[in-house]
Amino acid sequence: MTRRLSHTPTAAIARRTIAWTAGAALLAAAALSLPPAHAAMYKWVDANGRVVYSDIPPSGDVKAERISGPAPAANPKAVKEMMSQEADLKKRQMQRAEDETKSEKAKVDNAKRAEQCNLMRGQLKALQMDNLQHYRINEKGERVLIDAATRKQQAERVEAYLREHCQAEQR
Repeated sequence: MTRRLSHTPTAAIARRTIAWTAGAALLAAAALSLPPAHAAMYKWVDANGRVVYSDIPPSGDVKAERISGPAPAANPKAVKEMMSQEADLKKRQMQRAEDETKSEKAKVDNAKRAEQCNLMRGQLKALQMDNLQHYRINEKGERVLIDAATRKQQAERVEAYLREHCQAEQR
C-alpha cells in the first residue's frame, strides 16, 4: 500500500508553513507599496518659550497648531545636549542660591556694622562732652572716675575705629 504524501502530518505542517510564509510575504509587499502615512503633527510654544513639535497634542489650554509633513529630523546629539542643558541649569540654580546666601550674609553684616558704628559715634560724642564726669567700671565692678587725659585717649581710639570701619556710612 502506498501512502500519499499530502495526507501525512509532515505534509500538513509543510502546507501550513508555505501558506503562512506566502501570506506574510503578501502582507509585507502590500505594506511596502502603500504611500507613507504621516501622523498628525502639532506645534506649540511651551511655558518656557520653547517651540515644541509632537505627534501628541498638548494638554490644557495651550494653543497648538496642527501641521502637516514629517516631524523634524532627530538630533543625534539631543541626549547629550539635554544633559548639558540640565547640568547648566543646576549650576545656575546653585550659583543663584549661593549668591542669595552671600547677599543675606552681607546684609546682616552691614546691619551689625551700622549698629556698631552708631554706638561708637554716641560714645565719641559722650567722651567729647567736657561738662560731664565720665566713669568706667573696673574689674571689681566699682565705678572709677576717668580723668581728662584718659578720656582724650579713648576718644582718639574711637575716632580711629570710626575712620577705619565706618567711613562709608558717614557719606
